[in-house]
Amino acid sequence: MAPAKLFTPFQVGKLDLANRIVIAPMCQYSAENGCMTDWHVIHLGHLALSGAALLTIEATAVVPEGRITYGDVGLYSDETEAAMGRVLDSVRRWSDMPLAIQLAHAGRKASTEVPWKGGHQISPDHSNGWRTEAPSSVAYAPGDASPTALDRDGLARIRDAFADSARRAARLGIEAVQIHAAHGYLLHEFLSPLSNQRTDEYGGSLENRMRFPLEVFEATRAAFPAERPVTVRVSGTDWADGGWSIDGTVAFAQALEARGCDAIHVSSGGLTSAQQIPVGPSYQVPLARAVKAATKMPVIAVGLITDYVQAEAILATGDADLIALARAILYDPRWPWHAAAHFGAAVKAPDQYLRSQPRQYPNLFDMRADD
Repeated sequence: MAPAKLFTPFQVGKLDLANRIVIAPMCQYSAENGCMTDWHVIHLGHLALSGAALLTIEATAVVPEGRITYGDVGLYSDETEAAMGRVLDSVRRWSDMPLAIQLAHAGRKASTEVPWKGGHQISPDHSNGWRTEAPSSVAYAPGDASPTALDRDGLARIRDAFADSARRAARLGIEAVQIHAAHGYLLHEFLSPLSNQRTDEYGGSLENRMRFPLEVFEATRAAFPAERPVTVRVSGTDWADGGWSIDGTVAFAQALEARGCDAIHVSSGGLTSAQQIPVGPSYQVPLARAVKAATKMPVIAVGLITDYVQAEAILATGDADLIALARAILYDPRWPWHAAAHFGAAVKAPDQYLRSQPRQYPNLFDMRADD
């Protein structure tokens, strides 16, 4: 029987991956003034022992105003860089799993409370709040404070901030960068006509709405070492009338590919409270399939992928090249181990855990952590 595709090696740019399982970025809202804390040692540390091929650090703000909440991680100062460095040193001491980072700006969805305290927007005059910025002065939801529409200087400042954060990531030895252009955050806000109502060269036509996200990609790609991949996460659709659609996503993906993008991670939604999402297993896979059919770069699928056979089927049918896990791997941090056991494959495990290998899977840990 042919080996499961889920456990075949893959390459993104020049980065070698041991299998097709990647860990998606998941916000923890546990930083202090943008600085990672001991929570991140625990969180990233245990995921780095999971047997996945790549671990992506959560949405990391390129400027303080780009944080979703006051508890978000940043990489915009020497202090935030040093804090992240301390965490990564701890993780790397015990795991050689490659690390990626998602660089982000939350746009009009910034300045919010942490989810477990309601997630509502915090007013600019509150100690934990600030004035948000966006393509246009259009609030995300009724009752939210209107964002400041970015002028030319603001666009240049944010574009340069993405590049500066990429340079900091390179200094930290991070193997890949993912640019966040999904979930209703700043770059997605430029793409969608629902949030971008500009009348200059950054608004109106599809070409104009793609302009700033593409400028950010180009600046980030130029700032990050050429031998390390830069990828992009997109929302394939807004799930709302008159919004961003899969046709725009395909055009954006093709423009990114022409500029040297190494992979595209296809998610969806997040831009408007009016969205109507048909949530169900693999509900975003058709979006990934459409992008894969129109490009040659690797495509990552995500969204309610929880079952091993389900994940394998997505790869085997050619709908995507890689599977991203988020909430499923928070719930089951050993998901890759269990999937490998199911398919008779092997994964890396730390020496300290080798004795946990079940008797019925004698070759499960054939890929030693110190190999």
